[in-house]
Amino acid sequence: MKIENAVALVTGSNRGIGKSIVEALSKRGVKKVFAAMRVTETFRNNNSTCLEKLGRTVELVSLDITKKDQIELAVQKAEGVNVLINNAGIANYSGLIAEDNLDSARQEMEVNYFGTLEMIRAFAPVLKKNGGGSIVNILSVASLVNFPILGSYSASKAALSSLTQGVRAELASQETKVIGIYPGPIDTDMAKGIEMEKGAPEETAEGILDAIEGEKEDVFIDQMAVQLYDDYRNDPKAVEKQCGEMLPQSVG
Repeated sequence: MKIENAVALVTGSNRGIGKSIVEALSKRGVKKVFAAMRVTETFRNNNSTCLEKLGRTVELVSLDITKKDQIELAVQKAEGVNVLINNAGIANYSGLIAEDNLDSARQEMEVNYFGTLEMIRAFAPVLKKNGGGSIVNILSVASLVNFPILGSYSASKAALSSLTQGVRAELASQETKVIGIYPGPIDTDMAKGIEMEKGAPEETAEGILDAIEGEKEDVFIDQMAVQLYDDYRNDPKAVEKQCGEMLPQSVG
């Protein structure tokens, strides 16, 4: 589908990849983009110049994807949406054994998996009504292989990757394209604790829009993601062992 004149909703739009996606959509001539985030007022105060530049194309939406009532309100406000980009996510840098309890793991699963599933379930009928459209799930290379320093995050993203395949099959009959984006570390606040080469959020955003307009369903954009995916296909156990060296601080 074409980005020009599309109506999009992007979760987690207050910073990082989400903010870059909103800006990229505007540049490509989107008719409307609903920039969803938990606290709109803080974003408005800190990004007034950016919002003035984007103009009436962008409308801020208060949305916590773990709150079903807020999702229902977003559906009512954004009834013309034909592109849903599920970018909202959380990374607690928690190991699976190293943590004292399961609080971090449960929070990551609630946001990264269940929150995204709630969004898709709520907006699938909207997309069907509007001709099918596209759903984009922002996953991670950690969906493919576990990084123990991000053990529970990796598990939640692996679950989201499986979810992406499942809803892709279920929504095919209504002509809704479901795309999985698998970034490596991107230069955002979320990845500041990872000492690796990082991709640019702007590059990731442009790659996401190219995927919407293209044919690919599983997309690797930045250099690290492309290399890891190639290595994983050639020797998954070697990649597992390499990533397994990145342990939580309280392990080893």
